[in-house]
Amino acid sequence: MKYIRHKIEVMKAVALVTYKEWSAYRTHSMVSIFVGPVYFIVQYFIWTAAYGNRTELNGMELSQMITYFGASTLIGYLTMDFADWNLQMLIRTGRFLTFALRPIHHRFFAFSQKVGHRVLGLIFEFIPCYFIFTLLFRIHMVPKHFGWTLLSVALAFLMNFYVHYILGMTAFWFTQSSGIRRVFDLLSGVFSGVFIPLVFFPMGLQKALFFLPFPYMSYVPVMVFTGEFSLAGIQMEIPTIVGLQGIAVAFTILLSEVIYKASIKHFNGVGA
Repeated sequence: MKYIRHKIEVMKAVALVTYKEWSAYRTHSMVSIFVGPVYFIVQYFIWTAAYGNRTELNGMELSQMITYFGASTLIGYLTMDFADWNLQMLIRTGRFLTFALRPIHHRFFAFSQKVGHRVLGLIFEFIPCYFIFTLLFRIHMVPKHFGWTLLSVALAFLMNFYVHYILGMTAFWFTQSSGIRRVFDLLSGVFSGVFIPLVFFPMGLQKALFFLPFPYMSYVPVMVFTGEFSLAGIQMEIPTIVGLQGIAVAFTILLSEVIYKASIKHFNGVGA
């Protein structure tokens, strides 16, 4: 218990410092108050035109589609991650050496940073946009299963962090991994369901996505929010898909540890 309390205290301290640091640039976060709704409006007109006189497309009604993109935007504010950028910067400049000498694992430090950063996002991005969607656009932004949605968003939070941290560790081999990061961000945007629901992809690809991390980063929590999950023609109960998401997160955490132990052997302190 003493060890756990110590970890919690360290996390709170790092998260608080990160919150204060980024709050100095909170106007950057507040830009999302405009970007999010604009993105939503674009999606609204696109899908309204796509539906025309039809009541549903690929099993999704227009109202569900509108809720989907509203929830996708809000959940994105809570789960977005920058661990890959931060880690590759530390490795490239040699500053990672200071963390290698500290009595705290850098991954835990980076996770604590994300907690503080996303608390800032909750206050300056999520809450304002939530009221914009509900009061201005009149969208019913209340999850059908609040508890399962909260758990799924928490798992997506973890999945986003560990996947991006794994991506950042490629810098141990390549030093400069910005190109890999850009490719991954594009793939993530497409295959996590941010740009289009995954049920619109070919059936074979939908089946393959079950074994990739992308759906568990956005699509799954968004569908849990709507109360119905379907992919590759398979409809799952909400507890089942959240359980599957939990297994995917656990596997990613273990993979992260394995890759970290292999990666640290390649660190040569470039730029230090």
